[in-house]
Amino acid sequence: MSDEITVSRDGAVLRLGFNRPDKKNAITTVMYAALADGLAEAQEDKSIRAVLFEGNGDFFTSGNDIGDFMSGAALADDTHGSRPVVRFLEAIAMAEKPLIAAVNGPAVGVGVTMLFHCDLVYASEAATFHTPFTDLAVVPEAASSLLLPRIAGHQRAAEMFILAKKIDAARAREFGFVNEVVAAEALEETALGAARAIAEKAPEAVRLTKQLMKGGRKEILAHMEEEGAHFAAQLQSAEFREAGAAFLQKRKPDFSKLE
Repeated sequence: MSDEITVSRDGAVLRLGFNRPDKKNAITTVMYAALADGLAEAQEDKSIRAVLFEGNGDFFTSGNDIGDFMSGAALADDTHGSRPVVRFLEAIAMAEKPLIAAVNGPAVGVGVTMLFHCDLVYASEAATFHTPFTDLAVVPEAASSLLLPRIAGHQRAAEMFILAKKIDAARAREFGFVNEVVAAEALEETALGAARAIAEKAPEAVRLTKQLMKGGRKEILAHMEEEGAHFAAQLQSAEFREAGAAFLQKRKPDFSKLE
């Protein structure tokens, strides 16, 4: 496991924490591998009844590490024979045990889209949600272009995905992907309390209930694969090179000269 992903147990709850506060918890390929390994452990270990995602520091996560992606590391397979980011996305989509998120601060990119696979999401009043995919010349991932319109409706999804508008926690609850907004000091206990409550319930009944609620996963995986193909192609595009350079140079990208 990477030390930039904390892994701990609270009874039957597995806690996975983004732990790169100096980089706003931006996720690297190594961190994706650690998250995927943690979820695999949860899947196999019968003593784990729920998984809690959380962020250390001021951010939940600022999403993909842009430098890591521009280096091409995101496109390389790991020892499992697939890209770590793909392993993570497939793991959250296929997770049989409940996933809970405690969003303590800004969530960006995959830090938002992963929430659509969680069963319960609690947010601090300081949390914000931003999906700047078009600003970075890429497309949504994690089957989010399928899931968010289902959760929030097409127009609200377009507000986040096409307009790339940042929304606050109250608006996210209105959109339907946040269960409750609480004070910062109450967030950990609220989310952990829900995870503990789930862990006390009959595990097979919980698993079956989640399965029935989620429905068929083949559609989600197929949509994720389609998004992934477009995402990978965009990473090789002139649009992404301009967007990535602009991000690193802290300037607005200029797409006007691209054909």
